[in-house]
Amino acid sequence: MKLGTGSHQYEWVENWAKIPEGMTLGYTHGVVEDAQGRIYVHNASKDAIVVFDADGNFLNSWGEAFAAGAHGLFLSKEADGEYLYLSATNQNIVVKTTLDGQEVLRITTPDLPEIYDEEKKFVPTETTVGPHGNIYIADGYGQPWVHCYSAQGEYIRSFGGRGDGLGQLNNPHGIMLDTRGSEPLLLVSDRGNHRLQYFTLDGEPVKITEGMLDLPCTTDQYGDELYIPDLHSRLTILDKEDKLVMHLGERDHGWEIPGWPNIEHSLRQVGNFTSPHDLHVDGSGNIYVVEWINDGRITKLARL
Repeated sequence: MKLGTGSHQYEWVENWAKIPEGMTLGYTHGVVEDAQGRIYVHNASKDAIVVFDADGNFLNSWGEAFAAGAHGLFLSKEADGEYLYLSATNQNIVVKTTLDGQEVLRITTPDLPEIYDEEKKFVPTETTVGPHGNIYIADGYGQPWVHCYSAQGEYIRSFGGRGDGLGQLNNPHGIMLDTRGSEPLLLVSDRGNHRLQYFTLDGEPVKITEGMLDLPCTTDQYGDELYIPDLHSRLTILDKEDKLVMHLGERDHGWEIPGWPNIEHSLRQVGNFTSPHDLHVDGSGNIYVVEWINDGRITKLARL
């Protein structure tokens, strides 16, 4: 099954991930790649981190402690090596680990009584790291704020707050460091407002991109382009100016299928997405997509 047109053509690789017999994945929420080309998938199961090679062969797994709340996953290349940042929604934490799961840093609910209390929880969905090592956490499922910490986990500032105006957020589900311009910017997937929103590294709002997005979960940069998993059954590619290049694998009104996102296997289609939640574009332009489905779905789009 081939998708796309022109310079963006892909082969849909069904069942790319070779899951070992007896292993069952849960909701597949996050996906990243390390320097060796290994693909890490964050999913809601006792094997919360599952690692594959580029051909989809299973390498190892770990992370039972994060099973219930496994959500966003970010890989940071730092001076002393590579690290994973795991957002665990049920545990209300972000944890930094080595690639084999050794905990390095844990960030819990910010000490901000004006935002959080016993009822208003901190429920982080994704993390990114800035050029100077600062950690930015998007509270997508709790209170709609982004919190900034030093590399050592010391609180610095917060920005956002509920609303639909410039600088305000509604379900800031994803966050990424955008390096396409002259200065790096923080790019927030403002999912509840159906848009992307850009901020300076100090949290000052810059601009909004909207109009061709429905429920953007996060973003991934490949060259000067943005690749966006839209929970409403498609991938979206934008160019350097945030103009639409194309939608990929779109299933028209797929989110209206009874039981969505956990639709019956007989209703899942090769070539069409159900509920894309995260993606990663590798150095060759191949796209790895994970979907919000109760037994997981991992697809590779091999660039042609």
